[in-house]
Amino acid sequence: MGLGIAALLSAMLGSIMLGATNYSFGTAWDSLFHYDAGITEQIIIRTTRVPRALIAAVIGASLAVAGALMQTLTRNPLASPSVLGVNAGAGFFVVGAAVLFSVSSLPVLMWASFVGAAAATVTVYVLGSAGREGLTPLKIVLAGAALTALFSSFTQGILALDKQGLSTVLFWLTGTIAGRSPELLATVAPYMMLCWAVAWMLGKSMNVLLMGEDTAKGLGQRTAALKIGMGAIVVVLAGGSVSIAGPIGFIGIVVPHVARHIAGIDHRWLIPYCGVLGAVLLLLADIAARYIMIPEEMPVGVMTAVIGAPFFMYLARRGIGKS
Repeated sequence: MGLGIAALLSAMLGSIMLGATNYSFGTAWDSLFHYDAGITEQIIIRTTRVPRALIAAVIGASLAVAGALMQTLTRNPLASPSVLGVNAGAGFFVVGAAVLFSVSSLPVLMWASFVGAAAATVTVYVLGSAGREGLTPLKIVLAGAALTALFSSFTQGILALDKQGLSTVLFWLTGTIAGRSPELLATVAPYMMLCWAVAWMLGKSMNVLLMGEDTAKGLGQRTAALKIGMGAIVVVLAGGSVSIAGPIGFIGIVVPHVARHIAGIDHRWLIPYCGVLGAVLLLLADIAARYIMIPEEMPVGVMTAVIGAPFFMYLARRGIGKS
């Protein structure tokens, strides 16, 4: 964990210093601790680079924790906000509010994102639980894939009707943290941090749930209340992330598996590891995105897809082989 925190601080420092214009460590240090409003480089670092690094860290941590909770809740190693349609639902509601109703208020868009994430979560769970067998890993992945396609089609339909709206939200739809203001982070960060803390406090209960629902009930656990609480945390973390940066995929798949390899299945360690490693991964992806098309930037959602898609296929093939 100490190494992980050191990697996180190094990645944040790299996010501040590196880009189309590189800044020295001394300039970054002076901007943080000896700020001079008359120096252009320090103004850029304070108003652009530092907020961007903080936004990447918070969103990466939130998506990774949400992915870990979804994998535990559904007992499916492929579960994540992007795969099960949560990001797509949140994105659809944000685009609908912005394009159809001309909403520009940040708090309103944030709540629209939460509502969309909640609608997608409930729908996928209901569809995946239908039938005699109840909730199964295969059914919930199929339900998530179908819902992702549905919400994506709805989103494209809205944008096809409004070409001006397309130009406004196209870059956001690919997933990006470039140009996001600190006010966006300040709006949702308190909710996300509260969810991190609650997820960690529920770690012991989630460990019991891993032994099976019948066993958990036999030990006196209120599994229904626990699942509702876990679902609410996923909605807030995924919905808040989409409201800031758009639908960034694959963080919630890759990071929980890496964290389990390091920390094991105890959620009291797994949740903190997911937070730290998720933040590091998104920060590194954002730094790499700055160098692909200099002086332009690649959306960070494209970089996470390049990293996560092969990992997703590996997990899917391993699951098929075991079955």
